[in-house]
Amino acid sequence: MTSRVMIVDDDPLVRSGLRLLVGGDRSLEVVAEAADGRRAVELHAQDPVDLVLMDLRMPVMDGIEATKALKAASPPPAVIVLTTFDADDHVVRALAVGADGFLLKDTPPEEIVAAIGAVREGRPALSPSVTAALIKQVVDGHEPTRDRPVADAVAALTDREREVAVNLARGSSNAEIAEALYMSVATVKAHISHIFTKLDASNRVQVAIAMHDAGLV
Repeated sequence: MTSRVMIVDDDPLVRSGLRLLVGGDRSLEVVAEAADGRRAVELHAQDPVDLVLMDLRMPVMDGIEATKALKAASPPPAVIVLTTFDADDHVVRALAVGADGFLLKDTPPEEIVAAIGAVREGRPALSPSVTAALIKQVVDGHEPTRDRPVADAVAALTDREREVAVNLARGSSNAEIAEALYMSVATVKAHISHIFTKLDASNRVQVAIAMHDAGLV
């Protein structure tokens, strides 16, 4: 099934680049573009889309306010925020209003496509550096619980899974973990799948918090 995509960015060159990137996937179709958040909200109201690639800093209405408005629409689209910076407050604010993903614009094209796929499947998508920023916010805002269930779950990881989880918690990408631990990216992905299951986690942020609460990072 083809997903209808809207690209929202005040830079026409960025919109053009994203259109080319998205156009390379036959399951995606760019059906609308907007140069500011207000126009994006108007276009979605006129002809709803499935997914929006959203810039943060724009005139008239910024990406956070636009995301909030789109998430209040019926039906609401999935929203992936794309930005050139990963300041902690922007990460938290974007996710707080309902963003399904938060990626830096210098994220490799294949990872952006993978993030779109993840969001279409109902999974959140955060670039490694954004994950690290969000973890810092969470960790700074509360004392670690180090409760028994978390400790038991982490103890159930194999040594190799624990190494992968620690690197993941430090914000490393799959490719960086593979290089650091001398394994293939496919093997890293398999380990991460097992880690998610054992820790009852649905995303990398939850794994990272568990590893922090267990005192491993």
